[in-house]
Amino acid sequence: MNAHAPGYRTFAPSDACDYLRHLGLFTANEPLECDEIGDGNLNLVFRVRGAGKSLIVKQALPYAKVVGENWPLSLDRARIEGEALLEAAKVIPAHVPKLHHLDPVLALTVMEDLSHLTIGRAALIQGRYLPLLGGHIGDYLARTLYATSHFALTPREAKALAARFVNPDLCNITEDLVFIDPYFDRPSNDFPEALRPTLERHWADQALKREVAELTRLFLSQGEALIHGDLHTGSLFVSESDTRVIDPEFAFYGPLAFDIGAFWANLILSSLSHRGHGLENEARRAYRRFLYDTLETSWRHFERGMREQLAAGSVDPFAAVEGYFDAQLQRWFSEAIGFAGCKAFRRIVGLAHVADIESIQDPAIRLEVKQDALELAASLIKRRGEFVNVEALRAYLESAIDDRQGDNR
Repeated sequence: MNAHAPGYRTFAPSDACDYLRHLGLFTANEPLECDEIGDGNLNLVFRVRGAGKSLIVKQALPYAKVVGENWPLSLDRARIEGEALLEAAKVIPAHVPKLHHLDPVLALTVMEDLSHLTIGRAALIQGRYLPLLGGHIGDYLARTLYATSHFALTPREAKALAARFVNPDLCNITEDLVFIDPYFDRPSNDFPEALRPTLERHWADQALKREVAELTRLFLSQGEALIHGDLHTGSLFVSESDTRVIDPEFAFYGPLAFDIGAFWANLILSSLSHRGHGLENEARRAYRRFLYDTLETSWRHFERGMREQLAAGSVDPFAAVEGYFDAQLQRWFSEAIGFAGCKAFRRIVGLAHVADIESIQDPAIRLEVKQDALELAASLIKRRGEFVNVEALRAYLESAIDDRQGDNR
């Protein structure tokens, strides 16, 4: 029993089965199989199978699973995750799992089992081509962000929504692990000692730190829309024809560009990682082109979706002012590049690295890829205002990554 949450108890697999029977989602006498499948950092996840269906039970723990009870966390994040899924389902149900039940007291959600799909990060490590991924994510971002922004909500409605999604514990994780710790020599950082000379150069780079400070300020203070808050490729279930966004427990009313940048960061890290995954030179170049296509397509779908919704109607009295929305899109684009750099940098230096890179077997190649990722991330942060459009960003990534990857190496 958690002293801070009366009625809360931690589930075992048998509890998950009994709970679903109690809800009527399975019959009382139906034989059930339950496996604990969670491999994340914060929660318990169970898959419960009956004769005709399978469901997922996800329960928040009152601490960070990856660290233990010395890192307490609010159980309210389960409610936030469930309600964020419901908000997304209002506008783009095809790209989120169906939520069957939300229990704020037990800090759990019951949702559709998506095990027929593949975790996005695993699919990219495998080198699978997902032709619809960029468009699906761009559409998801456009619909969820516009619907919860000041373009669609009155100030009173936006403030009420923001109040429902106050999420200090998980925002604090992002603030520390993404924006603060990686730019200082902190005990929480986790990196190979061979990277220290490079990191000490970046830690001394005042231009880099000024840009990170500005991006940190945006994350702390810019409430523009209900954002997912942790939109990496491990938060996606995918196939060649389907994309679902999961795990919005970091959701809060924050900077609109953050989710875009988070997704881009993971595409960029994937594009760097394939030098260590056994692809021949031409296959590697082709797969990087697919990843660049995915990034570019995500922005094009996002921009088009935002413009279409604006044309359909906005409560913002300035929405029709010539050039106003164009300026907002350009600002979001620049901020997304900066956030992408921060998210990529942190995945090399801080806690919770990415399997794309950590699974590289050759330690020398793995170290070189990490070095390349740090240099590219720092460059994106400092140069984020220089890119006038997504074509220019793509051209820069193609040049920078192809040079660093050295297919003749």
